[in-house]
Amino acid sequence: VSGQPAKTKRPKEHGENKVFNKKVKPQTPKMKERESADSSLKSQSILTQVMDKGRFQKLAATLSLSAGQSIELRCKGSNVAWNYPSYLDTFKDSRLSIKQLDRYGQLILANTTAADTGEYSCWLQLCNGNKCRKDETKTGSTYIFFTDKEELFVPTPSYFEIVYLNPEKPAVIPCRVTTPSAKVTLHREFPSEEIETDGTDIIYDAKKGFIYQHPTSDDKGIVYCKAESQGAPQISIKYHLLYVEVPKGPPSATIEASSNRAKLGDRVAMICTVLGEPDVDVNFRWQYPGQEFEVPVIIKNFWRLINRGTGHTTRISKSLLLVEDFEAKDAGNYICIAQNLQGETTVATEVELH
Repeated sequence: VSGQPAKTKRPKEHGENKVFNKKVKPQTPKMKERESADSSLKSQSILTQVMDKGRFQKLAATLSLSAGQSIELRCKGSNVAWNYPSYLDTFKDSRLSIKQLDRYGQLILANTTAADTGEYSCWLQLCNGNKCRKDETKTGSTYIFFTDKEELFVPTPSYFEIVYLNPEKPAVIPCRVTTPSAKVTLHREFPSEEIETDGTDIIYDAKKGFIYQHPTSDDKGIVYCKAESQGAPQISIKYHLLYVEVPKGPPSATIEASSNRAKLGDRVAMICTVLGEPDVDVNFRWQYPGQEFEVPVIIKNFWRLINRGTGHTTRISKSLLLVEDFEAKDAGNYICIAQNLQGETTVATEVELH
């Protein structure tokens, strides 16, 4: 079985069986010395890169390879899970092949491109029936730069991205590079100027991009990144920075009925509305008079982003409860419970029988 993957890469054929060959054993003490010298490698121990002629290389925290070549990674274990740049899943990329063999998991990525730059990690899964969990002691991770002179920035599917600036948390402008040594600067489009990165409030991380540690409303606007590495400078896509200012805490909710006095047979709607941060989900629950009698009601949830001017953006989330054919048992209090990660808010309105 372990010889199968070699069909795609002939030179590795001899080495496939060599992994478990006693002749290789004299090399292991060297590995152990290296592990003790560099404790960070201990967590990398289950992840290796398959080199030419059946050699294996333990992976450091970062790796630079030229775009165009193929890579094969192996992860020790009989039940291995992988993580890799998500766009490879989005586009169901046929260049990616993942197999589970008897003693290891195998990831092969052929004809690599600059867009494949990112984190590649694996871990052992401990399963009990259908439920599996990650074994935190058996993991491996590396960040791979696939360098390409033509593409200094990791390509993205869009030409324009929105980044929300929240005063409560750092904001990331994700202009990642394919060449870790590239010199990258951040620029405002209007007025045209370079934004100073002081390493305190704004820092640059080649694996993430520019990070605003404490965003303010002064940072809003359109920005782009510029990279230089042995040649003409290259420009990234544009990023629209929108400032978000909302009180932190449970949702700010309101409730309204289409009518608080209804006749028999009327159609009555209750709308529960929450204004909040663009990226914070709100969950709704309802309690209503006919609930215990399983009176049929229609409940619909939806949300959209609204621009409140001056660069402020808010997410408006709504839950609609509709009673199509009002009866006596539908009269009473309609209670909406809106919940986010910070807590929940309860609002109520009463509908009487007219």
